[in-house]
This record gives sequence, C-alpha cells and structure tokens, in this order.
Amino acid sequence: MPRPPVHESPSPAPPESGSAPDAALLGRYVGHAVRELRLAHRLTLGQVAERAAVSRSLLSKIENGLVSASLDTLARIAQALGVSMSALFKHWDVPEGRAQHVKAGQGMEVVRRGTPSGHTYHLLAYDQGPRKRFEPFLISIDDPGESFPDFEHPGTEFIHMLAGTMEYRHGRQTYLLQPGDSLTFSGQIPHGPGRLVELPIRFVTVIVYDAAVE
Repeated sequence: MPRPPVHESPSPAPPESGSAPDAALLGRYVGHAVRELRLAHRLTLGQVAERAAVSRSLLSKIENGLVSASLDTLARIAQALGVSMSALFKHWDVPEGRAQHVKAGQGMEVVRRGTPSGHTYHLLAYDQGPRKRFEPFLISIDDPGESFPDFEHPGTEFIHMLAGTMEYRHGRQTYLLQPGDSLTFSGQIPHGPGRLVELPIRFVTVIVYDAAVE
C-alpha cells in the first residue's frame, strides 16, 4: 500500500553570525543537493515526489531550504533519485576546493565477491554521485591459505604495492609484486592475486572506468 504524503515541520531560524552551522543551514544545503540531482536526472518535482511518497509542495520546500526533512524522508528522496542518502551530504562542510579527506583507518570497509575474512577492502573515496568514475581501495591480505577467483570488470586498474610480496596474474601472465612495484592493466581481462609469497600484504588499487557506471 503506498504511503500517504509526508509533511514536515518548518526549519528553525538561521544561525546567528559566527555560530556553528545548525539544521537550517544544513537544510538549505541538502535542498540544493536534492534539486541539483533531480535536474541532473531530468526529473520533475512531481515525479520525484511520487516516487518518494511525499507531497509535491513538501519536496519544493525541501529544495528551497524552507523545511527540515526527517532522515526517513531524505532516505526515500535519495532512493527516488537513485543515489545513497550520503550523496545528499557529500560536499557538506568541505572546503572550497571540494577535496575529500579520508583519515588513516577510516576508509569504508566493503565486501566484494571472493573476499572472505582474510581479505579486506577499504574504499578510500566515495559519494561520487549516482555514477562512479573511479574506485580507490586499500586492500589487505593476512590469511596465507586464502585463494582468489578471477576478477573481471570494466575500465583500467592500477595497483601499487605497499607491503608484502605476491604473485599477481593477469590473463596468461604472472607478475611478482613487491613493495614499491606498480602494475596497470585492463580490468576486462581475468586477473587477481595468485601465490602469496610474504604476508601481510597491503596494496592500493585504483579502478578507473572508461565511462561512468552505476
């Protein structure tokens, strides 16, 4: 059964000069992000409102920073726009250069096919919008008995070894990778770690997609 349209309460007054950013400032920022994403997807207010089960007038007020939307409402709006909710906040409190700073140990841990407990991926940059153009990972391998499937994906992959030693297969070739070594290859050719020579293994891999992908 479709949800009835949601109505939210107005935002509080803007912060006084010099005070910390409050919900009103954040609401204006999020509203701007919602509008930019909606226009980028060439969607009307009515289309997004219907998908998110909110009223058209509420969505308009959110886009204009006139109301402070609940997290539940923002989650449904993000889903209607085809993005994660965090994408609505991706440039919040970011300097003018819009650099993304991920502190050591704070990369988002993700799970990918063929990555059991001894093989971890930490995503070093994220919230790139509805379509990703690149993915940088810090990969750690600590289990000497771990084996890996062949990976295949669009785009070009770059690997730079930080610690440990391993053999890395790409197509019919095998490369011995040691700290400081780099390897660049087409992701469409089957590839993946082979013999683990010296543990622990740490390496950075960056996948650059030829065209933006979902």
